[in-house]
Amino acid sequence: MDLQLADRVQRIKPSPTLAVTARAAELRAAGHDVIGLGAGEPDFDTPAHIIEAAVQAAQQGQTRYTAVDGTTELKQAVIDKLQRDNQLSYEANQILVSSGAKQSLFNAMAAVLNEGDEVVIPAPYWVSYPDMALVFGAQPVFVAAGAESRFKITPEQLEQALTRKTRMVILNSPSNPTGTAYTRDELAALGAVLERHPQVVVVSDDIYEHILWRDEAFSNIAMAAPQLFERTIVVNGVSKAYAMTGWRIGYAAGPAPLIGAMKKVQSQSTSNPASISQAAALAALNGDQGCIQPMLEQFKARHDFVVERLNAMPGVSCTPCDGTFYCFPHMEEAMNRTGAEDDVAFAEQLINDAGVALVPGSAFGLPGYARISYATSMENLERAMDRLQQALGG
Repeated sequence: MDLQLADRVQRIKPSPTLAVTARAAELRAAGHDVIGLGAGEPDFDTPAHIIEAAVQAAQQGQTRYTAVDGTTELKQAVIDKLQRDNQLSYEANQILVSSGAKQSLFNAMAAVLNEGDEVVIPAPYWVSYPDMALVFGAQPVFVAAGAESRFKITPEQLEQALTRKTRMVILNSPSNPTGTAYTRDELAALGAVLERHPQVVVVSDDIYEHILWRDEAFSNIAMAAPQLFERTIVVNGVSKAYAMTGWRIGYAAGPAPLIGAMKKVQSQSTSNPASISQAAALAALNGDQGCIQPMLEQFKARHDFVVERLNAMPGVSCTPCDGTFYCFPHMEEAMNRTGAEDDVAFAEQLINDAGVALVPGSAFGLPGYARISYATSMENLERAMDRLQQALGG
């Protein structure tokens, strides 16, 4: 049978980060000793009080459909969180709870983008941004920022990238894959540029908000450039800060017309997020936030260890991070020494010869780099760094 697939499917590719994780699992299942540094997932258990809330919800019969956009209680918890942590004020019709922040982003693009629109994406970027845009026939426009600018774009670069076709700009801070974060002043400067382009919707991906250890507090562009509030969609969720990746709860906050359009999209795709997961997310947002700190401290300790070890390896240079659980070392010199033709072949070489799985930088729009996730035990990280050092001749 000659199956004809939709053009939109042909435009996109599978997630490279998930592919690396699957490849490591496949090799382990075949008996190989592989240390996976590819997964963007905290290795901690979900805090006990959150799990208990979910158990109670199930026992109390909260197992039916909820409103498409989330329970009243969880939407209020999101409103309270945004007011408490970000000094941003929203009403219930400006909040949409989804099955993960990834769905929130997908809903936003579905609601805003038309064929031929342009989406400005700073590079390096999270792997799904460009492919989501391509699903809706939009054109990703990449703005490259290397280690010399700590992977952050300048107002001048942003201005040059914006055209009459630009409909969306995506900002992710702290960033996956680099771990760096924009300061409030830097965001305000970008906001001044965007103010001159009223057709542009700004999406602020804040999923790593709480995994931040720099001295300056977290800011997003809605906080730093309040003049953009009416055309900014703030996306966040509980996956990273509360170690709840599998629970699949994200949320978006923004102008009521945009959120209403995103709700319409969700009503015809997944409908409501899982009711039990919503009860767990309610406990996460409303409960004691002290559960985040021990995880944050461990991520910081791992970061310090990994960055120091990487910078001691020949042909490797790693910029210290502001947060997240990733670092993004430049490995081109080391790659060239191995004879690998590109960073994809280099990553394959490392997984086969050193038993270490990492994600090539080209997956994030910056070849010659690699993303290393330190969301694993210090023991695993010590073994992985030893193997990398040996493989690179250090």
